[in-house]
Order: sequence, then structure tokens, then C-alpha cells
Amino acid sequence: MSKPNRWEEMTWPDAGAVTETTDAVIIPVGAIEQHGPHLPLNVDTVICQAVAEEVSRVTGVPTIPPLSYGVSGSHGDFAGTIALRPETLIAVVEDVIDSLHASGVRQFILLNGHIWNNGSLDVSAEKLRVRHKDSRIRALGYVTMYPGPEVNGRVQFGRGLMHANFFETSVMLHLRPDLVRMEKATSHLDVDSFWDYRMDQVSETGVWGRDVAEADAGHGRSEFERCVRTTAEAVAAAVREPWPSSAHRPC
Repeated sequence: MSKPNRWEEMTWPDAGAVTETTDAVIIPVGAIEQHGPHLPLNVDTVICQAVAEEVSRVTGVPTIPPLSYGVSGSHGDFAGTIALRPETLIAVVEDVIDSLHASGVRQFILLNGHIWNNGSLDVSAEKLRVRHKDSRIRALGYVTMYPGPEVNGRVQFGRGLMHANFFETSVMLHLRPDLVRMEKATSHLDVDSFWDYRMDQVSETGVWGRDVAEADAGHGRSEFERCVRTTAEAVAAAVREPWPSSAHRPC
């Protein structure tokens, strides 16, 4: 397609008709939260929406407007963050999918841009696959479709604490350089730990990762394009995947 297939730009007859040929939808889920002194609060929403819209353009699967607020309370006392409780995000996702299901959608890709949303999205998917037995639901991150160690984030440790780092800064320099203040970029030496912590317990700046000042738009473009390509390939195959049948079961 020449442009993304945006759900909100359709008329209601369009929306009804599109589900007859493509009964799938992408639901981007981001966050509004601190991203250090050099990046805007909407990083997770900007990147996730951009990936979702490019995947939509490539595959034709519609994408809805992003759910912009996420489970961000663990950022602690840094100013600016707007956080939902995990159970609130679960309820929001349930309502959104119930509405889309009523319009004829039967395949739902919850595309996540913020790692602390994972638990809520997994719970939502479990509840909804039980409620809507004629539907398929999958929650995944926009980097899920290629191996995590290949993400060049300049972070060795920290699992979910990779944040406002070389990777995110590079991608934002590609997508929205007008929102990046590289003169304020700082780095943070990540360390290994068993526990996950609030961000304000482990970082004075809200950054987790090294070499942030070396971020560049060229690297951001290559990472963004790989996220789009691998996710689009997965989505295109997923919406054509046969439903389970007796042929899948052992004799």
C-alpha cells in the first residue's frame, strides 16, 4: 500500500467492509514517561506507532491509534510520567478489543513499545482468548521478531531497564530529530542484578545504557527498518495461518 491503513480515517461502512477481507488489526501500545534529559516523554508511543504504521503499509493490516499511556509507575519520582495501573491497562485493552470484535475483527496484534506493559498485555490476551473463542490474540514487542541479543542498545545488563539508551536515541534521531536534545545526552553504566528496580533507584538521570552520545540517525534508521521488516513478515504470515484442526493432533 502507498500509506498505512489507519482505522480512524475510515468511515463506518469502510470499517465494516475492511473486516470482510482483512479481519485483523494492529493495536500499538506505548507510554508517556521520562526518557532522560535528552528525549521526549512520548518515545515509546512515537516508535511503536511508527513501526505499526509501516507494518500496516507493507501488509495492509489496519492499525488503530496508539494507546499512549502505559504501565510506567516504576519510573518513580522523575517528573512528567503519566502512569496507568496494570489493571487499568488490562481493562482498556479489553474494552478496545471488545469494540473491535463487535465490528468484525477476529485477529488482534498487540504491538508493545514499553516493556513494563508486558504483564498487562499478556493478561489481556489470556482473558480475551477465553472470552472470544472465535478470535486470535498475540502480544509482542516491536523488536520481538528478531533475537534480543541483536538489538544494539549498548546495554549489557538490566533486562527491562534498557531505557533512553543508544538504541532508542538513535531511532528517535531517525524518526523525530526535532524532539531530541543531543547536547543534554548522558550515559549510565548498567550493572547486573537479580531484582528489577524503580528507575529512580538505579539512575540519577533516567537513562540506562552506555554510549548515548554516539547515537546517530543512520543506526536508528537501520534498526527501525529491521523492526518493520521482521514484524511485517511475521504479521503477514500470522493473518494467513490456518486455524487449529484435527489434522494437527496425534493419531
